[in-house]
Amino acid sequence: MSDDVVKSLARSATKMLPQEELAEVKKKKSNLFIGIPKETSLQEKRVPLVPNDVEVLVNNGHEVYIESKAGEKANFSDNDYSEAGAQVVYSAEEVYRADIILKVEPLSYDEIELLKRGQTLISALQLPVQPKNFLQKLIDKKITAIAYDFIQDDNGRLPVIRAMSEIAGNTAILIAAEYLSNVNDGQGMMLGGISGVKPTEVVIIGAGAVAEFAARAALGLGASVKVFSNNTSKLRRLQDGVGCRVYTSTFQPKVLEQALINADVAIGAIRSETGRSPVIVTEEMVKKMQEGSVIVDVSIDQGGCFETSKMTNHSDPTYQKYGITHYCVPNIPSRAARTASYVLSNIFAPVILQLGDGGGVDHCIKEMMSVRSGIYLYRGMLTNKYLAENFKLPYKDLDLLLAAI
Repeated sequence: MSDDVVKSLARSATKMLPQEELAEVKKKKSNLFIGIPKETSLQEKRVPLVPNDVEVLVNNGHEVYIESKAGEKANFSDNDYSEAGAQVVYSAEEVYRADIILKVEPLSYDEIELLKRGQTLISALQLPVQPKNFLQKLIDKKITAIAYDFIQDDNGRLPVIRAMSEIAGNTAILIAAEYLSNVNDGQGMMLGGISGVKPTEVVIIGAGAVAEFAARAALGLGASVKVFSNNTSKLRRLQDGVGCRVYTSTFQPKVLEQALINADVAIGAIRSETGRSPVIVTEEMVKKMQEGSVIVDVSIDQGGCFETSKMTNHSDPTYQKYGITHYCVPNIPSRAARTASYVLSNIFAPVILQLGDGGGVDHCIKEMMSVRSGIYLYRGMLTNKYLAENFKLPYKDLDLLLAAI
């Protein structure tokens, strides 16, 4: 028997022997230290995690510090959080000892000073309200910053923006109903329709999520609804979403003006992807509206889409111009703070659990597209091209940075 034949038989025999099974290498779970400071913005009443989800995180081995009274404006007490397993602390300095800082609003100048080198920050970005040089300060402290309003789901949608838009759209119609009624010295009209009485006419500027849910709420009450947008794809999607044919039109000035003349309520619901919302309704159009009608400009967060809009607040929400009631309060979801807090918590808690199960933020960034899509600073390096161009700062591609790690 030749040597080649012997070697071939030996190899065959080796293959038939029991082989050692290769076990899957499991990722090492990381116990996270999360800090929730009290919101300091005048307009903000929401809290990013509700007690139920804090309990889930604590039961999974994570540590949660929450500043005293952080949930008070959403009607969650310190005791609720304490019973859920959180450590209630009485100063912002103690909260900022955590590795991950979780906030609803962007950080103020004083809060940026409290950050420690190398921390992870999860909050809204909201460029218009950011303090001067905020990016440079975060860069200097080597912060990894995640904007939750940029976080995408598996389908590429923005779940936080979508959820807050649903609340804002529904609430905008409820606000309009309040100011049409006698309760707030309105015309004494019921928003909607009733047998034998002409239905309320509602004009909606925009066709995104806010517009869709405003249209749903108005139609549900029996109002007549007209929706205006130059994005015909969004108009079709809105009609599919509300489940019925509603009046839609592009921004034809004469058509829009006539609709506003007949309107009892006008809702501004345009969101800009890059900066200020465009002004669609001119001052001349507003002048021609019926006295006693109501404008709710949800777009005021980005400057407003009515030329007569100016920012107000929850304490003094309206003003009159040309006999028209203007409601121009930014952050309308904060008006329903408890509901909005549950919505935020439903999104944040699973993300934090995934971060822990995946071994922490740095280990998860490569694989968790939801987290990765929200990153604009990674270890102090600016990874968002738009921000880099806007603030004239150096930019580094996140994919290249991760490939080098």
